[in-house]
Amino acid sequence: MSQGVTKPLSKLTLNPTAAEWKPSWARAAEAAPAPAPIPVPVPAAPPAVPVAAPAPVPAPAPAPVPEPDVVPEPAPVPVVEEAPIEVTPPPAEVAEPEPEPPAEEPAAAAAASGAGDAAEPEEEVDEEGGEPVTLAAGDPREHLNIVFIGHVDAGKSTLAGSLLFLTGHVDKRTIEKFEREAKDRNRESWYLAFIMDTNEEERAKGKTVEVGRAVFATENKRFTILDAPGHKSFVPNMIAGAAQADVGVLVISARRGEFETGFERGGQTREHAMLAKTLGVRLLIVVINKMDDHTVNWSKERYDECVGKLSPFLKSAGYNVAKHVQWVPISGLTGANILEPVARAKCGWYEGPTLLQMLDGLKVGGRNPDAPLRIPVLDKYSDRGTIAMGKVESGTVKIGQSIRVMPGNARGKVERVYINDVEVGSALPGENIKLKLKGVPEDYVSKGYVICSEEDPIPVVDRFQAQIMVTELAEHSLFTAGYNAVLHVHTCEEEVTVEKLIAEVDKKTGENKPGKPRFVREGSLCVAQLKTARTVCVETFESFQQLGRFTLRDAGRTIGIGKILRLPRADAPTGPSGGAGAAAGGAGSAPK
Repeated sequence: MSQGVTKPLSKLTLNPTAAEWKPSWARAAEAAPAPAPIPVPVPAAPPAVPVAAPAPVPAPAPAPVPEPDVVPEPAPVPVVEEAPIEVTPPPAEVAEPEPEPPAEEPAAAAAASGAGDAAEPEEEVDEEGGEPVTLAAGDPREHLNIVFIGHVDAGKSTLAGSLLFLTGHVDKRTIEKFEREAKDRNRESWYLAFIMDTNEEERAKGKTVEVGRAVFATENKRFTILDAPGHKSFVPNMIAGAAQADVGVLVISARRGEFETGFERGGQTREHAMLAKTLGVRLLIVVINKMDDHTVNWSKERYDECVGKLSPFLKSAGYNVAKHVQWVPISGLTGANILEPVARAKCGWYEGPTLLQMLDGLKVGGRNPDAPLRIPVLDKYSDRGTIAMGKVESGTVKIGQSIRVMPGNARGKVERVYINDVEVGSALPGENIKLKLKGVPEDYVSKGYVICSEEDPIPVVDRFQAQIMVTELAEHSLFTAGYNAVLHVHTCEEEVTVEKLIAEVDKKTGENKPGKPRFVREGSLCVAQLKTARTVCVETFESFQQLGRFTLRDAGRTIGIGKILRLPRADAPTGPSGGAGAAAGGAGSAPK
């Protein structure tokens, strides 16, 4: 180290007329007389500074050649001379005039340089207000959620798997693996369903239990497939899937006997179509599946029979059959008329678009990115913070945005936004997202809660007036005051009681019939006041349809569908002192 220092020092001159300069220790060793002005700057400067020990090692003093007159200054001069010389250490921190921080900053800088780039991914830039420029840009293509509904064994999972395979989202090797597995189970035709049915129970029984989820895209749109269970035991799971959907694909089996079983009373074809409409699915594609079956053989007569029986029912369920319902014959197992048109030799009578062409041409309106934020919570978990999952129904959610979680009135901020596990800066209506929330404990987030704008929270009530269509009652049952059922509204499930019947509605005129009814029968339309066991987050149907529709279920069947007409006036405060937070069973509001 000393040898490396002496060479540059011996070549430096302080003055053109002065003799060659050498440090004091070199002069003492050689016993040579040194010029008078030389010993003053260098030896005197190191002892004057408290950090004199490290300073001589890099030997910065000789470098500032043009400043010999400043050298005799006591304390300030050595700092000025050392700053430009120190190339290896960070010069900015040493040159700062602040007294104490400079001593700490080099340490921090050294720690950062020692850590290298490993510290960079842990940046918390988003806490202040978000830096979307550093995140993945949102896909400009429109996003649609498609729910596959219909009776059990209609071929929903097979159709979904075939759609993914034909669009290139499942590779050939995976399909071959599923083919071998299905053959080992003596269920060769189930291999495409294994793409969506992932757990052992579903594959063993051939019945979907949980809502399957997958994504695919075309040139114009992005899609999320929601494969709903068809068995009547899992209708609540189907409701959870349909609550997130924009478009419904009603899968009908054209096979002789299967269509009749699903469509008759007690079949899931009717209930699923009605539930989808109640949950806000306005656009419907009716897929007549299994047209390649030997009992059908792409028969136009069988296709027309199915269409003729379904059309009146869909109209009675509230669908505009002429504008919002499309029909397509397909074979989910062979892929005919899904991606490519069916061969003319097999089906010469159908000249319409394929299923994928129908999906790609759909137009869903009613999405307002400037409306107040509304995100019904579908699920939550904890991963170094509270993670909430849901679909953006209205408004735009951004990193750093202040939000409330109702009905608990928990306040916090959006720390992260994820779409398909990719972090983005913001999300628009229609996107299925995950949010990492800051300042909101996990206990304050639950299925059925709603994440909303801090300045415009959603109404929180425990009673409301609604118009109800009584669709199906248990034998010898009447719909009257005191009737108990389960309310399904957006992602919320809550016990509800009919407090009173206000009026019966004439279906033809839409006007209330005179007098107060004591009860109404199956098929009646009435206005009633309902009371929930705990507070719920809802809107009136007029202000926000998606959060103003509901379904009533009892004893494993859908007994009524309705829309909210009127909410009570908002009561005083929500949060820690009581109100909505206490009524919801929470502990008040989260810390601000």
